[in-house]
Amino acid sequence: MTKNVLVARMDNLGDVLLAGPCVRAVAAGSARVVLLTGPRGRAAGELLPGVGEHLTWCAPWIDPEPSPLEPEETEAFVRRLRSLDLDSALVLTSFHQSPLPLALLLRMAGVPWIGAICEDYPGSLLDLRHHVPGDPPEPARMLSLARAAGFSLPAGDNGGLAIRGPLPPVDELLGVDGENYVVVHPSASVPARQPSAGSSAAIVRALQDAGRRVVVTGSPSESALTKEVAGSARDLGGRTGLSELAAVLAGADAVVAPNTGPAHLAAAVGTPVASLFAPVVPASRWAPYGVPAALLGDQHAGCRGSRARVCPVPGHPCLDGIPPAAVVQAVEDLAPISARRFARTTPGTA
Repeated sequence: MTKNVLVARMDNLGDVLLAGPCVRAVAAGSARVVLLTGPRGRAAGELLPGVGEHLTWCAPWIDPEPSPLEPEETEAFVRRLRSLDLDSALVLTSFHQSPLPLALLLRMAGVPWIGAICEDYPGSLLDLRHHVPGDPPEPARMLSLARAAGFSLPAGDNGGLAIRGPLPPVDELLGVDGENYVVVHPSASVPARQPSAGSSAAIVRALQDAGRRVVVTGSPSESALTKEVAGSARDLGGRTGLSELAAVLAGADAVVAPNTGPAHLAAAVGTPVASLFAPVVPASRWAPYGVPAALLGDQHAGCRGSRARVCPVPGHPCLDGIPPAAVVQAVEDLAPISARRFARTTPGTA
């Protein structure tokens, strides 16, 4: 068994959640896993099973709004890596990110073995240069790196997303004990991936008209948006940390959300997702993984594959063109009113 392994995934909450199967495989074959995240993904890393220690550093080649590179901070980060006495490291990245800057810093810290998925020539920076054919889901892509490095999921682990339990009680937040509900999460990390406030509000009203109780969620910085979207629905904007949000999502009949971290968090707690998916990135990689899901939105729109942060097509048709009735039908298909989950439990993974 390997002694100390670092697993790095240094971008957003959803990206870190999708790394969970890889982390669990490494944990099954090592004495300790150190998870390296960026500041935007730290809270998700704290929910992942299998992590022994957390390390956070803002990578200036990955963070979308990085501060200027400071040599002193970088040198301090290398010293911290060296102090961990690592035997090996796996660098997880999206297809458009390079693992080589971090691999260089790991080499400077004396890490003897490093693996990554990499298309660029790595020179002496990588011991394992892994290639992934096709366009698999991101969790499977990252798990394939762990397997190529000699790590396997433990018996009984199906490779889905998971978080640590137990989750906190949220009945007081929800307002009514035991009543079933659907969550609408209207925001994403970039404007191109979220519907307009008006479109999200129309979805909330359509779900209410169909007899659903609706709960609207969002971070503190999104509270103005959630207030506008919620109308008469329950507005939890700014009132949940990530673990409380996970508990709210776990109790829902279904979650309506764009391509965003909470959609992956819903998958991690086993809740079906009606995914309002803008095709700026491929759904084959980033759609909700391992749970029943409905993919809504024009996947052949003009923004397809652009990785745009702001929609380049007037009117944002790929998302704002989704009829609210289609969302209502998707929720009904995922969680029929006649089969609502009245006995809800809080999932968790040891």
